[in-house]
Amino acid sequence: MAEKIIMKGNEALAEAAIGAGCRHFFGYPITPQTEVAAYMSKRLPKVGGMFLQAESEVAAINMVLGASAAGVRVMTSSSSPGVSLKAEGISYLAGCDLPCLIVNIQRGGPGLGGIQPAQSDYWQATKSGGHGDFHILVFAPATVQEMADLVADAFYLGDKYRMPAMILADGMLGQMMEPVTLPDADGSTLLSKPWAVDGHKNKRPHNVVNSLYLTPDDLEKTVRERFLRYDEVKAKEQRAEEYLTDDAEIILVSYGATSRISKSAITKARAEGIKVGLIRPITLFPYPGAYIEKYIDRARVFLCVEMSMGQMVDDLRLVVNGRKPVEFFGRTGGVVPTPNEVYSRIREIAGKEGS
Repeated sequence: MAEKIIMKGNEALAEAAIGAGCRHFFGYPITPQTEVAAYMSKRLPKVGGMFLQAESEVAAINMVLGASAAGVRVMTSSSSPGVSLKAEGISYLAGCDLPCLIVNIQRGGPGLGGIQPAQSDYWQATKSGGHGDFHILVFAPATVQEMADLVADAFYLGDKYRMPAMILADGMLGQMMEPVTLPDADGSTLLSKPWAVDGHKNKRPHNVVNSLYLTPDDLEKTVRERFLRYDEVKAKEQRAEEYLTDDAEIILVSYGATSRISKSAITKARAEGIKVGLIRPITLFPYPGAYIEKYIDRARVFLCVEMSMGQMVDDLRLVVNGRKPVEFFGRTGGVVPTPNEVYSRIREIAGKEGS
């Protein structure tokens, strides 16, 4: 069995990316994700890879586009304001049907905001992250182990469906240190890319990577074909964790670091006899509505807990569709909710619902 080592979340993610076959990184420093870039700058040259600190986030994401078009596994990382600068390039990547890994270690916003943890980039990540009709895969780890484990999955599914993938974490997960077992670097998730622009050597037709369609009918046809692929992603790739949901009358829905706080609150509420459980989305796109759907008849009420003014709660309400009440509790601006705050909200709802 592989040995557990203590690693910071940002560094575990970076090492897992190298293990998954990533040899190209383009980025720019910004708190609280700078350790990702710093780690890559030291490790990639030692494994025959290339690290380049671009002159800006805009430059970095366009370098990612070029490397991805050539068929290599490539990633970039940033934090909230930097990801906003990458939005145009992310749209171009989606429009070219190019896979890559984008890491967002979220901080409080809007604007420069602060450097403390937040989850207020959910809309940006899941509602396309740039101009045009498109989606990207979005994964939300809740532990340092998941920071490492989800990297290979993000690369593999991005390659499989030819779409950008994002790890959406936050400053708490990026900076904390926990025991982690790094995934085996066995190359099992590497896929061939016959579409890549990597030199045809007169053995095949030219490959062209492009996002420009001057004829509206051609663009509409391409976008509709892409959305059929997104439908397949929604059908096959939803992921969530269920915690104490079998008899739960109140079901919390939270992701990432906030789900850890929610679990502590649930433990305290359970000791008081309150039947409460948790559904933790692991994929944010595709949103794991199928997991929530199972409990709509059984649950009395859903409570969404986020480090935002309320963003994922919109997707939860769309799934529930008025069939049961959906409550919300959130802190924002870099304020991390405490287990006691969430516990108090659970108690309030339990009293209101007569539990």
